Amino acid sequence: MKLIIQPDDGVAPVVKSIQKAKKAIDIVIFRFDLTPIERALHDAIKRGVNVRALIAHTNTGGEKNLRKLELRLLEAGATVARTADDLTRYHGKMMIVDDRVLHIYGFNYTKLDIEKSRSFGLMTRERRIVSEAIKLFDADALRQNYTPSHRRLVVSPENSRALLTEFIKGARKQLLIYDAQVSDNAFQKLLQERAKAGVEIRILGKLEKSLNGVKVRKPSDLRLHVRAIVRDGSEAFIGSQSLRRLELDGRREVGILFKNAGIVRRIQAVFEADWRKKSRTKAA
Repeated sequence: MKLIIQPDDGVAPVVKSIQKAKKAIDIVIFRFDLTPIERALHDAIKRGVNVRALIAHTNTGGEKNLRKLELRLLEAGATVARTADDLTRYHGKMMIVDDRVLHIYGFNYTKLDIEKSRSFGLMTRERRIVSEAIKLFDADALRQNYTPSHRRLVVSPENSRALLTEFIKGARKQLLIYDAQVSDNAFQKLLQERAKAGVEIRILGKLEKSLNGVKVRKPSDLRLHVRAIVRDGSEAFIGSQSLRRLELDGRREVGILFKNAGIVRRIQAVFEADWRKKSRTKAA
């Protein structure tokens, strides 16, 4: 596994992964304005890599740019599909290289997300979870039903509520949460229950309701565009879904649960550094 930390790592890990592709790239796109990534995709096509792009049918304020990107990729020789409109949004950020390496991102392929926002991405070669991601991509590209079969690939609306509920319920000592909008009633109730049980809970972002024992700080120097949770210093979640009802129940969102000790420690260290930078704390 490899962790990508934004804005520290920038666009380089994404571009390098595309440049290393030998056979295939499957990429899901919600927002996109980075020329280096588009150029890398075009170069991959020229050297014979089969590039499949699954592009969101819409996004707020950027649909025209998506359609222009779609045409440019088609002209370059990519296979392009547009997501269905059965869900409010297709907001997941995912790339699969050579059917062997899965990328799950909290960030979009944009300058704002990569250069000016705190976010994370994870790269994994774990065979079973890569296979599950391919199954998800194929289902969405062909507009077919997707039934999850891996308990660590978190996919909204199919299994995210159940998996993230189980993950948070399992906390015994600490929950460190990056989330711009924690507002789902069931999850707020669950966080309150864990706090009453003695779990230390800190949130960088926003919490809809003031909860006893839950501390919240607003980022001051970096825009927040990540959803991540560290549990008990040993397990973590990175993905595109906030703990709010729409992203859990009404949109396509993708995340991953994992236990890699070194990566979890790095996320925790970044959280602690970001927490120390903040000046205002809310705690009931």
